[in-house]
Amino acid sequence: MGCQYSANASVLALTDLLPDVPALPPASESPTAIAQWVADVLRDRIVKGVYPPGSRLVERRISAELDLSRTPVREALKLLHQDGLIEISRNKGAQVVRCSAEEARQLFEVIASLESLAAERLARTLTPELLDEIEEMHARMMTYYKIGNQTDYFDTNSEIHDFVVAACGNPVIHDAHKRLIARARYGRFVAIHNPDRLAQSVAEHEALMEALRSGDEVAAARVWRQHLQHTGESFAAMLEAETA
Repeated sequence: MGCQYSANASVLALTDLLPDVPALPPASESPTAIAQWVADVLRDRIVKGVYPPGSRLVERRISAELDLSRTPVREALKLLHQDGLIEISRNKGAQVVRCSAEEARQLFEVIASLESLAAERLARTLTPELLDEIEEMHARMMTYYKIGNQTDYFDTNSEIHDFVVAACGNPVIHDAHKRLIARARYGRFVAIHNPDRLAQSVAEHEALMEALRSGDEVAAARVWRQHLQHTGESFAAMLEAETA
C-alpha cells in the first residue's frame, strides 16, 4: 500500500468548490490523450484538496461532469493509481490515498535528495537563456505571493521545481522525480497554508536564485535540500497534529 494522505480541513475550506475545468482536447485527439487530460484534471484536484484524502472518485459522476464516456475516466483512474494518488479496490472503487507522518518524511527525504542534486547540476551548467526563464517564473511567483494569490503562487512554484529538474541535464533524475512528485505535491500544497512556512519557503526560493545567479552549485544544492526537507517536516507536523 502506498502513502495514505490525511485530509486537511484548512485546505478543504479553501477548495470547497470545483475549479474551472481546462479546455478538453480536440475531438480528433487520441483516446490516450483524452484519458491523460482527464487524469490531469483529477490530479490537480487531488493535489489542491478538492478531492480530499479518503474520498471516492466515482466514474459515473466524473464522466457526467466532464461530459465524457466512462472509458477515458476509467483509463485516467488507472494513471492516477500508477502515480500512487489513488487506490482501486473491487469493493470501494477508487479512493484518494492517505499518508502517515513518517511516510511523508520518507517521501520528502528522497525528493529533497533528487531536487538538490538537480539544483547543483543546474547551477553548474546554467545558460543565460535558462536563467532568464527561471527569473521570469520567480518574478511571477513573487507577484502572486505579494497579492496573496495562493493558487497561482503554488502553480508557479511547482513550475520552478519542475524546471530545475527538467533543465539540470540528467534524464535519470528527471525520470525518478516524475515517478514520485505526484505524491509529494499535495504535501507541498498543504504546507504553504502555514504562514510561517510560506514565508520561509519564499526566502528559500530567493536563496536559490542568488545561488543560480552566481553559479554557486554548493549553495544551490544546500538550500534546495533544506527547502524540500522543511516542506516535508511541515507536512508531517500537520499530519501528526490531526491524529493527536
